[in-house]
Amino acid sequence: MAANESSDANAGAKLVGHAHGRMVLARRIEVLARALAPFLPARSSILDVGCGNGLLAARLSKLAPDMTVRGVEVHARPDCAISYDLFDGERLPFEHAAFDGCLFVDVLHHTRTPEVILAEARRVSRQFILIKDHLSESAVDRATLRFMDWVGNRAHGVALPYNYLSRAQWDAMFESVGLRRARSEPHVALYPFPFSWVFGRGLHFIALLEVRR
Repeated sequence: MAANESSDANAGAKLVGHAHGRMVLARRIEVLARALAPFLPARSSILDVGCGNGLLAARLSKLAPDMTVRGVEVHARPDCAISYDLFDGERLPFEHAAFDGCLFVDVLHHTRTPEVILAEARRVSRQFILIKDHLSESAVDRATLRFMDWVGNRAHGVALPYNYLSRAQWDAMFESVGLRRARSEPHVALYPFPFSWVFGRGLHFIALLEVRR
């Protein structure tokens, strides 16, 4: 019985994940690319940490053609649209200050110790780190984000520790690893009306962080 229930749950998650991919992901990539591109300094070399299938980075490269981008992932991605390296989720396989900056798009809340990989990103970055992630200021925010995460990631085997932070917690972590907000966008219009009422409403942010030396 338990095995059957688990199998049914996995099948249901895959069905939901497939539907989510067809209806949401293409728009999400386009909206995120256009929202992130203005934050990237000209002629930057970027490391996309947790690049996934690389489609977002590839789209960013077209919007900012003078940008060079490489990815890292914890799982092999034969379908990846950009060049990438495997890593263990904590230690980046690059020398100190190897890139102008690092990019994290909805990655840090999937780790239990985001400060560890963020400190590594600071180590390999000469100038900046660009982050798109979530803000959770209430129990309602957390419940909404958990649902969004499950729908978008459960079918793909992505780790789901549901590690959402408030703005104060984000800023404390940035300070602890030697980063400082240079510019931010507290509203990212990922969802069209009326879904934006539920899944938007300040749950998403972009932050450009300066590397402090």
